[in-house]
Formats: sequence, C-alpha cells, structure tokens
Amino acid sequence: MTAWVLGVDSGGTGVRVALAAVDAGRPEPVGVVGPLTADPVPTGPDGISADALSDRLLPAARRLREAVGEPDGEVAAVCVGAAGMATLGADLRATLPGVLRQALGVRRLALAADAVTAYAGALGERPGAVVAAGTGLIALGTDLVGWRRADGWGHLLGDCGGGAWIGRAGLEAAARAHDGRPGGSAPLLRRAEELFGPVERLPERLYPRADRPAVLASFAPRVGACAAEGDPVAVGILADAAREIAASAAAALPARQDDVQSPAQLAVVGGLLGLGEPLLGPLRKELSERLPDVPTHWPESGPLDGALRLAAGLCDGRRTLPADGRLLTLH
Repeated sequence: MTAWVLGVDSGGTGVRVALAAVDAGRPEPVGVVGPLTADPVPTGPDGISADALSDRLLPAARRLREAVGEPDGEVAAVCVGAAGMATLGADLRATLPGVLRQALGVRRLALAADAVTAYAGALGERPGAVVAAGTGLIALGTDLVGWRRADGWGHLLGDCGGGAWIGRAGLEAAARAHDGRPGGSAPLLRRAEELFGPVERLPERLYPRADRPAVLASFAPRVGACAAEGDPVAVGILADAAREIAASAAAALPARQDDVQSPAQLAVVGGLLGLGEPLLGPLRKELSERLPDVPTHWPESGPLDGALRLAAGLCDGRRTLPADGRLLTLH
C-alpha cells in the first residue's frame, strides 16, 4: 500500500485538505477537498477550536483516501497550517497530536502558522521572506536558523494591507460618503449597499459576526473594482495597502548575508493578489523602491502545497526550516 502525506490549510475562508504520495521529489497532490465550508474554524477561549478543525479534517481525509482506492492507507505524516496558529494555536497544539494519532495512526505531525506553510510552498528551504496576503496579512522571514515575523496581529490590531483591512477602509469611505464627511466615496457607498444593503444597518450586520474579518474582506474586491474605474478614494486605499505590505516584507527579511550562493528571496502569495493590477501596480512600485536588490517572486503555489512539502520532509528527514514553539512545532 502507498504511504501518504496529508496537508491541511485552515484560513479565513475555510479549510482545504490535500493528499499526496510520499516520494523523493516534491509531493504533488492527488486529490484536494475544500474549502469544506465557507467559514473559518471558530475560535473560543482556548484559541482555535481543535474539535471543530478535527470535525472537518477527518471526514475529508477519509474521502481522499477512498478516492484513491486506499481507505485504510497509511498516513505517514500530516502538516496542519492554520491562520492564527502563532497566537491562537494552544488548543490545536494540545489536542491535535492525540486525535490524529488515534484516528489516522499518524506518528509525525507538524503544526504551523499559515505563513510558514506559505513560505514552504513559495520558497522551499531557501532563506528569505514570504508575505501571505489574504483575509489577514503576515510576513515571515528566516535565515534558516530562526524566524522574523511582521504583522499577523489580526484585524483589530494589524493585518495592515490585508483583505479585511482594505475592506474596512472601503466601508469607512462608504460611511463617510453617506454622512457627507470628507474622505467619502460615492462609488464605494453604492458598492457597499449592493453587497450589504442599506449602510445604516451595516453595524448590526457586521459587529455581531464571529467571522467579521471574512465579512470585511468580502468588500475588498469592490474596493479593487472602484480603483480600476478610477475612484480616487479607492485608488488611495490600495496605495496605502501596498505601502503596508511592502513595509511588512522589509521588516521580515533576514539580515543581509555574506553567502552570495543563497541570497535572500521574497515571495508574495495569497488570495488578495486576485485584486489584480489596482493593487499589484502600486505594490510592485513599493517593493522596487524599498527592496531594490531583493528578487521578488509571485508564485502560484501556496500554503496547501507548502503543507504537503513540510509533511513529506518529516518522512525523509529533509526538513530544514527552523522549529519554533508557536510558528512551527513538530510532534
């Protein structure tokens, strides 16, 4: 029977699970399930709920193994990458190792921040930094000895330049236009009312939501559309977002190394890049001005690919990304 590795990506828009065969090369997924729901895994007093993640992950793992004709095939290693792992992962670290060992017979497990799995998917085992830009935003860099983190503080304290940050700024501009205050945007007001209904009811629709970051981020594409149409307020929001993203990238890059054989690289990944040129144009400009000597990549591979790569590395001892008590723990 084939030995398999399982990769899990839990983010602001749901959970995805992939299965790949263990081999000597980069693991290519033979099946992907997800997003399993449109909602993120809920967070409680102990952080991200391990029970809720398990309830989504285990049936998906079963379906994937059934799809390849090996419902009882060995799962040699699992890597779970989760948004918020660094700050809200206590329950996951305490509970998931036992659950996955009992349910799947897993003996090797990596629990990682989604920025770590994004790093592994984008840059592999080279020094550098990755910006993971989705609902939230975090930049993570390493010299392969330790990690440097910038932002990733969540939508109330940071995630500056991310989807929720852009969406919130766009909705503020809509509210300003409704009130007749400076800084408002009539196009953004129209878009807000198309998506959420009368803007007067926006607080009651938004504030009680447990998935508030995802709701805010759902407005980011409207900000991008208004920017593409030339709305100066929307253009300004995306220009500000580009500056924030570039600032986090610069802060996360490891100190300049003398090893010219392994110069630091930068990768920018995540669903936020789907906003297209209204964001990418100013972002390329900011990065070229702040980091003119750092090669920048825009890879298509993402956190799910990185989770599979990290899981495969646990099987053959290829892991070189540094372990960390919060960002990357090995069990």
